[in-house]
Amino acid sequence: MRHQLIVPMALLCAANATAKQQPKKQEVPVIIIMADQLKYDLPGSLIPNIRKIREDGVTFTRTYCAAPLCVPSRGSFFTGLYPNHTGSFINGWGEEDEHYSKVKTGTSNLYETMSKRWDSHHVGKQHFFTVDQIDKDPNSKTTWLTDADYKKWLKERKIPAPGGKIFKANAPELVSGSNTTLKSYSIPSFKEYAPGLENFTDHYYADNAIKVIDHADPRKPLLLNTMFLAPHPPYSIPEPYFSKVKPTDFTLPDNVGVWYKGQSPLQMYSLTGFLGARYSRQQWAEIWPKYLGLVCLLDDEVGRIIDALKKQGLYDQALIIFTADHGEMLGSHSLWQKMCMYEESVHVPMIIKFPKSYTSKIKECDTPVSLIDVWPTLIDFLEIREAAPTDGTSLMPAIRGENTSRQNIFIQYDGNGSYGSNQRCVISGNFKLFIDTFKEELFYELYDLAKDPMETDNLAFHPESAPKVKEMFQILKKHMNDTGDLLKFSDNSYEQFLKNYPQTKAESKE
Repeated sequence: MRHQLIVPMALLCAANATAKQQPKKQEVPVIIIMADQLKYDLPGSLIPNIRKIREDGVTFTRTYCAAPLCVPSRGSFFTGLYPNHTGSFINGWGEEDEHYSKVKTGTSNLYETMSKRWDSHHVGKQHFFTVDQIDKDPNSKTTWLTDADYKKWLKERKIPAPGGKIFKANAPELVSGSNTTLKSYSIPSFKEYAPGLENFTDHYYADNAIKVIDHADPRKPLLLNTMFLAPHPPYSIPEPYFSKVKPTDFTLPDNVGVWYKGQSPLQMYSLTGFLGARYSRQQWAEIWPKYLGLVCLLDDEVGRIIDALKKQGLYDQALIIFTADHGEMLGSHSLWQKMCMYEESVHVPMIIKFPKSYTSKIKECDTPVSLIDVWPTLIDFLEIREAAPTDGTSLMPAIRGENTSRQNIFIQYDGNGSYGSNQRCVISGNFKLFIDTFKEELFYELYDLAKDPMETDNLAFHPESAPKVKEMFQILKKHMNDTGDLLKFSDNSYEQFLKNYPQTKAESKE
């Protein structure tokens, strides 16, 4: 009997030793890296460091933001809630509608929940606006280094910030859904940033993120949210990145510089169309290398953070999430920036790299998911007990190779600096329906993303697609009702749209 017990005891000791090597879920370092305005379909040759994270992680090829705008997208990302539940709809630059930009008081979020156990740091752009002013709370357990710190750092050194008047132009903006004002917003002009890389926004953020990694509290696992600005305009770019990308390094998509007959003319009331439609395809071909130069800069800064994690022995231990708050039209559909429902604007990259001790069952997931699913995924994987309920769905079942419970993706837009020009979108499988508004006017667009990935043929004008439009409209309307949406659509709005825009099937294909 004594000899028979030797093997089981040896196996038990080996299992115990292995268990000691596996970090507890609530001891896992969490690194979130978010780009701003990053397209999902970038040439892999331009992003070797991001590609390396992808090789080590799980890629979600159909990830969508909850809102194609910085502030509401981040409000939803860090709470796992739809904008209708956070109360954050717009960026809020206009004083009259500023209250629409802030996450409601007392709303549970990633920072406050995780900082109870993690050594929590925020480095970079701070567009998680809350009524409670989370980044200014003296009792916050998160250390905040933001764009305000960058501007102060530049001022002390008497160095100008990237950007300036030549990077802006006037555009119309609807205020409070009722009256139009004139605002100044970024245009795709470009010029070298003479003070150089060492004084550039994202280099400063990466420098400070590395300091956090190098001096992390050994008593707690690290939580580091690094929020980069790139490749968001202005295209005030330091060398070598200003001249780095050549026309031969990329292929200009066919829908760049093209305004399709089936797309909403209401987009001309906002900066996306008002500014974007003035550039030709040839001009966009000259602009693209500058945007991609900023992408290369972003990738190198991400690489510096990865190197710092490896140097400190944290890379293999860490759960790393790489994503973006929204995309960039960059001339597709003759539009500029985001603020619309086309794929280039709402479809974002997303990679989750797990600790080396965890083996995922998949390397890629092509099921549509939302950025509001990230926080519930962290809650699930890290076994966080004190988190509040979310609207999102954990992605862990998909990562384990199981079916996910998510059926539809919902996206909304309610204006940029002020409230108005609302849009609503639902994605079900390969179909996408969205409704564009300006005051009392509505415009429907329906696309089959499998057959028409560049969204060139608006099926809402095809009589045979009417049942699909109505089916998806009911799904969207139920979501709007369930979430207390401020926007309301009448049941006959589709019929009214067809009456207002009597286009034929043949015309919609031109």
